[in-house]
Amino acid sequence: MRFTPTVRNLNKLLDLKSLKMLDHYSQFNPSPLTIKQFMEFGRTATEEESFTFLRKEIPVRLSNIMKEINLLPGNLLQMPSVLILQDWYAQSFRDLVEFESSSPNSRVNLVQFCQTLKTVQTRHTNVVQTMAQGVLELKESHTVDHQTDMAIQYFLDRFYMSRISMRMLIHQHTLLFEPNADKDTPRIGMIDPHCKVKSVIMEAFQNAAFLCEEYYDCAPDIEIKGQTLVKNAKGKKVGLELVYPPPHLYHILFELFKNSMRATVETHSKSHELPEIEVLVAKGEHDVSIRVSDQGGGIPRHITDHLFHYLFSTAPRPSMTPTKAPLAGYGYGLPLSRLYARYFHGDLILNSYDGYGTDAVVYLKALTHEATELLPVFNKTSTKQYKAAIPTADWTDPSFSGVRQLHSPLQSRGQL
Repeated sequence: MRFTPTVRNLNKLLDLKSLKMLDHYSQFNPSPLTIKQFMEFGRTATEEESFTFLRKEIPVRLSNIMKEINLLPGNLLQMPSVLILQDWYAQSFRDLVEFESSSPNSRVNLVQFCQTLKTVQTRHTNVVQTMAQGVLELKESHTVDHQTDMAIQYFLDRFYMSRISMRMLIHQHTLLFEPNADKDTPRIGMIDPHCKVKSVIMEAFQNAAFLCEEYYDCAPDIEIKGQTLVKNAKGKKVGLELVYPPPHLYHILFELFKNSMRATVETHSKSHELPEIEVLVAKGEHDVSIRVSDQGGGIPRHITDHLFHYLFSTAPRPSMTPTKAPLAGYGYGLPLSRLYARYFHGDLILNSYDGYGTDAVVYLKALTHEATELLPVFNKTSTKQYKAAIPTADWTDPSFSGVRQLHSPLQSRGQL
């Protein structure tokens, strides 16, 4: 039997037993959870129950994406960074399937499992940068045609969404059950039942302004308007709250503010005064919407089509090992931020007005039972995506408008 280089990679990384386990687990679809389920599980479930669920669910998610990695163009799979990445994933899969038949009633097993999850989390810290480096290595050593580029873009959305979901599961378990877990926090793992939207907006804005001032010696101010205050059940006005993981919302807003600040400062470099960045907050029955508007000159339409394209940036590319945090330039900020928004069935869209400025709108689900994980599913239809660009039902919710046409990442401004 002759193996392709791709299969040979897996054979080198996994022993026969692990390869069989990979085949076994990849036959199952991931089980998407709602924020409501995360909350209920976090409040009521025991460590044994969490262990029993995750020892199956994380290998299912890992094996689904590992199978999909194997569908990537052979040249990309042979890039040094991608080989390193495959090794990390194979090692993590091996580590986790060790617990397949372990008893959840053993304290030793529970402690070891928690430690294994933390080891996996640490091992995968640099996955985003390493995959980005692998794609750069390919582009620098090979000619990448349009179909290959589309396959890579399609894959990266799925690969990074899979990573977001596994980090969420691991964080939930470790924050709730690790030996020194904070039992007094109001948060349920990563989720804050009272995530104060204005506070997250201000934290993201202030940190982006600090970076902007480091680079340009100035930064625009902010004006927040809209429904930052809402009436509670008693009719009293309180700050708008959302049940959500604050780090995800912060990640999205920090990226949007960095982009808006850079555009504003560079467009108005000769002005005495910088126009403010305006933030509008709205809450309806189903959605919380946050619009970030700048007067940073806007972006021509032929460029906005590429803004959610990985490795595309309007700023010069900085070093892959910077001495200080770069303001922009890797071309990963917007596509990753859109994934964070879409992870719980929200979205991120851009509307740009060339010559004036840009509106970025973040949509988040207001209801916890509607905020369901959006996960890639490995199956025959996803396999076809690497051969031809046709619509397929290869996400856990194929009806979700945000990803209905993710086979075409270059479509306009994320309104897919």
